[in-house]
Parts: sequence; C-alpha cells; structure tokens
Amino acid sequence: MNNPLAEITAKINSATEAPGKSPIKVKNTDNIFESFFTEVATFSMFFGRFFKEIIQPPYEINELAKQSYLVGYKSLSLVGITGFIMGLVLTIQSRPTLAEFGAESWLPAMISVSIVREIGPVITAIICAGKVGSGIGAELASMRVTEQIDAMEVSGTNPFNYIIVTRVLATTLMLPLLTVFNDVISMLGSFTGVNIKGDVSFNLYFAQAFGQLSFTDVFPSIIKTIFFGFTIGIIACYKGYFANKGTEGVGEAANSSVVITSLMVFVIDIIAVQVTSLFIE
Repeated sequence: MNNPLAEITAKINSATEAPGKSPIKVKNTDNIFESFFTEVATFSMFFGRFFKEIIQPPYEINELAKQSYLVGYKSLSLVGITGFIMGLVLTIQSRPTLAEFGAESWLPAMISVSIVREIGPVITAIICAGKVGSGIGAELASMRVTEQIDAMEVSGTNPFNYIIVTRVLATTLMLPLLTVFNDVISMLGSFTGVNIKGDVSFNLYFAQAFGQLSFTDVFPSIIKTIFFGFTIGIIACYKGYFANKGTEGVGEAANSSVVITSLMVFVIDIIAVQVTSLFIE
C-alpha cells in the first residue's frame, strides 16, 4: 500500500524543482543572528589581541613612523583645503543673520567655538574615515587575498604587531594633530570671509576668536579625536585582516570600513557630547 504522505511530499518537491520555476526559499533568521554574534565575538577577540600585542616586543618604530607619515602628512592637503572652505562658507552664511541683530562683532567668537568644539573634529574624522580607513581596509584585504599575511605567519614573524598595531597607533596619534591643523586653517578661512565685506585686522580677529575659547572647549574636542582615530584604525584593520578571498573581498573591506567608521564617528560624538555636558554643566 502506498503511503499518502510520501506521495504528497514527492509532489511538493517535484513542483518546487520543476524547470522554469525557482524553488521556494525560506529566510533562516537563525543564520542571521548566528553570523552577527560570530562577528561580534571575532571583533572582541581582535580588539583584545591588539592591547595584548601593543605591549609585547618587538616594537615596530620604523613602521609606525612610516604609517604616521602616510596617515598624517599625506592627508594635510585634503584636510587643509576642506578646513579653509568650511571656515569661509560658515562665516559667509552666518554673517547676514548676526548683522540683523547687530551682533556682527560676535562672528569670530561664534565661528571659533563652533569649529573647535564640534565641526573641526567631526569633519576631520569623516575625511580620515573616507581616505585613511578605505586605504587601510583595501591594503590589508589585498595582503590577505595575495596570501602575504599567511606567508608572514609561516615565516615566524608576527604580522599582527607589524601590520595592525602600527596602523591603529598611527591613526590614533595623527588624527588629533590633523584636527588642530584643520581648526587653524578653518580660522584663516573665516578671517578671509570676514574681510570680504569688512575690514578686520589679523590681530583683532584672532583676539576675538581665541578670547571666547576656554579649556572646556579645547580639551574635550582633542580627547574625542583620539577615540575617533582609534576607532577608524581598529575597524579598518579588522575588515581588511579578515577579508574574504578574491578580488570582491578587497572592495567589500574598503567599503565596509568607510561606512562603519563614519557611523561610529557620529556615535562616539554623541556619547562625548553627553559626557562633556555632565561635567561642564
């Protein structure tokens, strides 16, 4: 006697596998959660290994200096041009509004506080996330695809210390310096914007600009740029170090590095603003 249940099952399977008809696919939510928690666990171990390797010799001073040069010096032109335009445009846009209330003399102070507190650090971090983060992610992914990292491991060297630690430290150290440079160039751009329709001396402008700045404006902005730089470096290195095989993995590593680091910059900035407001107010 034939089994009715077996016949029904066979008909369903034949219908779903019939030519010209795509089989019914059910999305497995368990795999999504499993991959997410696996990614979190892998990044946590990668994060912990960084702090373990940073204190262990050998110390790659030459490679750190090279990466600092690539991260810092090679980004000066882009950061400087962006900062000058940012200060110039912000001044030109803000001047008419302040002039309506007769508060045009407050323009240098307003621009300086806005740039030093918020605009300068965030814009510099976004620039580095796009330029430096994508470069590190693509470089390490290429090394993984071409098996250069595997060759270093087989030869007995420590690729993590040479590749990861130096790049993360370079971004952590250079981003605060780039932020200070960006702030100064933005001030010069603002000075140029003020003198387009006015006549303010160099000494008077910067006396008004720096006169309103305090320690509570400068110190928190510098501290959060350290976290910005560390986040950009560690995420870009992680994405590149664990890139998938093939040329597609290089593009995915570069793209995901930029997207995630840019998002994390805003998340860290929100946390920094909340923490700073607790101590200042």
